[in-house]
Amino acid sequence: MVSSARDSSAGAPSLINWDLAASTAARLAPPGPELSAGEIGKAVENLRFNADISVPHVHDITGLDAARDLRDSHVLVVDRASWSKANTQSFSVMLQPALKKMLESRSGVGMTPAAAAASGAITGTQLGAVLAFLSSKVLGQYDPFAALAPDANVPPGGRLLLVAPNIISVERELNVHPDDFRLWVCLHEQTHRVQFAAAPWLRHHMLDEIEKLSGNLLGNMDSLMERASAAAKSLRDRTPSDKTPGRGAILDLLQNPEEKASLSHITAVMSLLEGHANVVMDAVDSSIVPSVKTIRQRFNERGKDRGVVEKFIRNLLGLDAKMRQYTDGAKFVREVVAVAGMEGFNRVWESADYLPTEEEIHNSKLWLERMGL
Repeated sequence: MVSSARDSSAGAPSLINWDLAASTAARLAPPGPELSAGEIGKAVENLRFNADISVPHVHDITGLDAARDLRDSHVLVVDRASWSKANTQSFSVMLQPALKKMLESRSGVGMTPAAAAASGAITGTQLGAVLAFLSSKVLGQYDPFAALAPDANVPPGGRLLLVAPNIISVERELNVHPDDFRLWVCLHEQTHRVQFAAAPWLRHHMLDEIEKLSGNLLGNMDSLMERASAAAKSLRDRTPSDKTPGRGAILDLLQNPEEKASLSHITAVMSLLEGHANVVMDAVDSSIVPSVKTIRQRFNERGKDRGVVEKFIRNLLGLDAKMRQYTDGAKFVREVVAVAGMEGFNRVWESADYLPTEEEIHNSKLWLERMGL
C-alpha cells in the first residue's frame, strides 16, 4: 500500500492544482516582520547555527543514537511562501493514493479531464487559502514525506523547515531573548527529525494510516459535504463557554467505525511525537537555554489573546486539538520515563506494534503493562 504513495499518476494530481495552491498561499499570506536584507541574512545564519547545536542536546536528552548522524535529511530556513509550497509537495504524497482512487471511482460517471481540471482549480485555491493562514502560525516543521514526491529535490530522510518570519514575530511578541527562543524551537523540531531517523518504518506507517483516513473521507464526498455543513453550523452556534474537547469541525465529520479508528490511531501517534518533542525542549536547564522557564510561561499565555475570527479558524482546522496533543503526549512521555526510564520509553521507536493507542496516551499504565515495563 505504501508503494502507491510513490507511484506517479497522470490523472490524480489534477484533482488538486498544487501549483495554484502554492501561488494562492503566497499571495494571501500576511506580511512578516519588517527586516532589512542584513537582518534577514543574520537571522537565517543564526537559525542554522541553533539548528546545528541543538542536535547534541537532543541526543543527550533522548539517548537516541539516530541523533548522531542526520546526513540523509537537511535543514531549510524558509519564508511563508516557501513553507506553503513545501507543504503542497508533502500533501501531494500523502493524498495521492486517495486522489487516484477517487478519480478512478468517478471515471465512469462523467468525470472528464476538463471537469477534473476545474475541480482541481477550485480545490487548489481553497487549499491555498488554508495554507496562507497556517503559514503565519507555524514556527517549524519536520517533513518526512516530500522526499517521496517524484519531482521534489529532497534528500531521502526529508527536510526540517524553520519559518524565519514567524519565529522572529513570536520572539518579539513574547519579548524574549532571540538566541534562547530560537534554540528552544530548534530543540523541538530537531527532535521530530531524530524520531523519524530512529524509527525508519514510521514514515511509511504514517502514510498507510493517512491513506486509510483520507480514502474514507474522499470516498464519501456526498455525505462529507452534508456533514461539513452540519459541523460548520455546530461550530457557529457553540457558546464561548463551551469547553468540550474536539479535534476540530473538519475532523468531527468522521462517523463510521473505520474512520474513527484511523483518526484515533493518527491522534495517538501525533500526540506521542509532539509530546516527546515538548518534553525534550523543556528538559534543558538554564545552562543551555537561560530563559527557558520564562519562554514556556509566555508561550503558553499567548493563546489567550486570539481574536474571534482566528479562534473560529483554529477550531475549524483542529489547531487547538493539536495543542492538546502537545499536553497529552508530554504527560504520557513523562509518566513512562518516570517508571521505565528513557531507555524503557525508547522501545516505542522499535516497532509500529509498540506505538501507544489513544487510550494508552491518556493512561500510561496500560502501555507500560502491555510492554512489560
